Amino acid sequence: MFNTELGRIGARRDRKDVVQDAERGNVTADGLCDAHARRRSLILRGRLPPFRQHPLFPGGHAQTLAGVFLPGRNYLYGAAQHRVRLSDGDEIVLHDDCPDEWRPGMRTALLIHGLAGCHLSSYMQRVAAKLAALGLRVFRMDLRGCGAGFGLARLPYHSGRSEDAAAALEEIAQRCPASSTTLVGFSLGGNITLKLLGELGEQTCGGLDSAVAICPPIDLQAAIERIALPLNRLYDRHFIKLLLQQARERQRVLPDAPPVNFARPPRGLWEFDDGYTAPVSGFGDAANYYRQASSARLIPNIRRPTLVIASRDDPLVPWRPFLGVETPDCVQVEITERGGHLGYVARAGADPDRRWLDWRIVEWIAEFEAA
Repeated sequence: MFNTELGRIGARRDRKDVVQDAERGNVTADGLCDAHARRRSLILRGRLPPFRQHPLFPGGHAQTLAGVFLPGRNYLYGAAQHRVRLSDGDEIVLHDDCPDEWRPGMRTALLIHGLAGCHLSSYMQRVAAKLAALGLRVFRMDLRGCGAGFGLARLPYHSGRSEDAAAALEEIAQRCPASSTTLVGFSLGGNITLKLLGELGEQTCGGLDSAVAICPPIDLQAAIERIALPLNRLYDRHFIKLLLQQARERQRVLPDAPPVNFARPPRGLWEFDDGYTAPVSGFGDAANYYRQASSARLIPNIRRPTLVIASRDDPLVPWRPFLGVETPDCVQVEITERGGHLGYVARAGADPDRRWLDWRIVEWIAEFEAA
C-alpha cells in the first residue's frame, strides 16, 4: 500500500475542499455508493486548469521524455497480486493497493498502462499513490505478458484488448461487490478504455461507472503514421526493440506461444504489427487490426461520464482524429496546447509536484465522487 500526502490538488476552493473532505474521512460509504443511474446522468463540463509547461522542458518531445525520465519519489511496493484467468486460458495480473481506511462500498479504480509499460511505469505508480491517498482502492493491471504477467499468456496484448479490461473489472466487482469503479487508461490503455466503453453502451460491466483516458490513440492507423515520421524514428525503434524482445522471451518460456518469424527485423511498428500482432491475434493484417481495434468509431456509443485528455504537441499520438468523432455529452474532451505524450511536467504552481496530469485525474474523480 502506498503512503503519501495528497496535498493541494488545485487552486479552486471547491475542488480543494472535496479532496480535503476525502482525506479527513468526511465522505461516507453511503455517499460513495449512489445509484448507477445518477452516475450515468452526471456530466462534468468544467474546464480544467490550464497546463503551463516547465521552462526547462519546452515542446512535445521534451515533455514526453521528461515524463519518463524526470526523477521522482520511490514507491515501496506493497500490493496484493491477483491473477485473472481469461476466456482463452491466458492470465493477467492485478496489483491491488488498498489503503487502510478503505471499506466495502467505497470507490475503486482500475489503471491500464500503455505500450511497453506495466504496473511499475512511473505514471501508474504516481497516479495509484495519489488515488490511494484519496481513499480509493486501486488496481493496476498488467496487460498480457507484461510485468508480473510475464509467462502467463501465450498471446500478446494489443490496443484492442477491451475484453481483458472487462475481465479485470468483473474480477474487481467480485472482490468489491458494493463498490463503483473508475477505469483509467494511459495511451494504448486509453484506447482500450474508450473501446470498451463504446462496446458496452448502456450495458453493465462490474462496477464500472466512469472513466478517464489519457493521450489515447483512437485512430491507430493515424498513430502509426505519426510514429513513422523521421523525427519519431527513435521512439519507433525503441518500441520495436522492446516488443521483439518480449515476443521472443514469451516463446522461450512458453514453447506453444505463436512463433516470431521475420525474414529480417521489422523496420517499424507497422511491420511488426503486420507480421506478428495482427495475424497471431486473429486480425489477419495490420490494416484490419488498426480498423477493428481503434476506438474512434465506438466513442459515439459511450454512455458513462468520461474525461479524455490529449495534447496538440504529442509526438506519438495525433489529436486531430477527435475532430471527426461525434462526442456524446457524457464525454469531456480536453485538448491542451502543450504536454507531449504522458508528459505534462508543469512550472511551479498549485500542484505540489509539478505533475499536472496526475492531479487533473485525481481532481476529476474527486469531483465525480462528490457529485
